[in-house]
Amino acid sequence: MKTIFQTKSVTVLCCAFLFLNINSCTSTKAVSENENNTFYSFSPETRVLINSPKYNNTAKPVLLILYALPNGNTIEMTAGRKLRNGDDWHFDIQHIAAQTRFLRNTLHDYSIVVAYLENSLKSWPSWRRKYEHNSDDIMRIIQFVRFEIGEPQSVILSGHSGGGSFITGFINAFDSIPNYISRIAYLDANYSYDDSLNHGRKLLQWLNADTTHKLCVIAYDDREIMLNGKKVVSPTGGTYRATQRMIQRFNEQTDVILKQDSIIKQYSAINNRARFIIQTNPDTLILHTVLVEKNGFIHSILFQTEFEEMNYKFFGQRAYSNFITD
Repeated sequence: MKTIFQTKSVTVLCCAFLFLNINSCTSTKAVSENENNTFYSFSPETRVLINSPKYNNTAKPVLLILYALPNGNTIEMTAGRKLRNGDDWHFDIQHIAAQTRFLRNTLHDYSIVVAYLENSLKSWPSWRRKYEHNSDDIMRIIQFVRFEIGEPQSVILSGHSGGGSFITGFINAFDSIPNYISRIAYLDANYSYDDSLNHGRKLLQWLNADTTHKLCVIAYDDREIMLNGKKVVSPTGGTYRATQRMIQRFNEQTDVILKQDSIIKQYSAINNRARFIIQTNPDTLILHTVLVEKNGFIHSILFQTEFEEMNYKFFGQRAYSNFITD
């Protein structure tokens, strides 16, 4: 079996999760003939859904994807479904559940588990501002989820929009990013990247620590987008500028190579294990969620594997439509 995600070394899980206040846990229930959902409620104000294969093959290594929700979305909206009469439009813009089924249909050698991470404020930046010791809370939530599914040695840390703040909070909790994090994916979500907090140093150190570690940053040129006649992004804000700051920081320490294909610019570094993908947005559209909808989640998991753009294309038509359920 070809291992494309597993790290080589073993990390012993500490018992910090024992101090995490678990308010409740619902019983596991089947959501389809192939999947189970288990919900957990934590303090402070956090809800987690663990979605796993119903029939788990214990011979397969577990690939755990931690997905921090975007601002304004619930777990149910983020998972997505076929729209029903009266449904909020948010149910049809990300489809992480369907994109996960596409991944399970592709990565047959892995048992893929996804943990959806939500807070009651529906905003990880707001939640982190509200709770002073948020990095400790984030660390304990992740440790608990890992423990619940058997301490997998390959964990992907992913998030969209404000979910990137959850990733940042996790990075802030450590002087060095743990080795069990095999992949980090910012899906138009790196607003909070800050070199003054050593984010660049930690990411570079983590990438150089293990050849299986990979970083995927997806963004678009949001500098001139307008809503109701006003610019959406401040003169210093947005993911385009944050991505340029990341590229500049990487370029100080390693070669960064630019390749442009049509409207997509790709900057790669560290033997292509760090990928910065920018949709150049020539029509000045708001593409914040479209980047995820158009196979962005799939691509963030499969880039730099043998399955990259196999049966899908980044920023192409939905490759997962047949996996959307009611």
